[in-house]
Amino acid sequence: MTKREEELIKEGWQRRFVTSEPRLSEMAKMYEETGFEVHLEPLSAVEEPDEDSEECQGCKICFEGFEDEYKAIYTRLKGGE
Repeated sequence: MTKREEELIKEGWQRRFVTSEPRLSEMAKMYEETGFEVHLEPLSAVEEPDEDSEECQGCKICFEGFEDEYKAIYTRLKGGE
C-alpha cells in the first residue's frame, strides 16, 4: 500500500478496482447514481512497488506501457460518511 492510498483510506475512501475507459466512466457514473462520491486516482499513485517487498516488484506487469490509461476507482458515501 502506498502512502497516497493510506491517506485516501484515512479520509474514508474505499478502493473498488482499477480500470480504463470506457468502463471507467461507466462505473464512476453508476457509483454516483447510487449515492456515492467517486474519486479517481492515477494507477501510479496507488500501485508503486514497495522496494522492501519482493512480491510487489511485479504488481504492475499487466499495465506496462499502458499505465496512464488506468485509474483506481475509490468511493465513499456522500458527505464522507
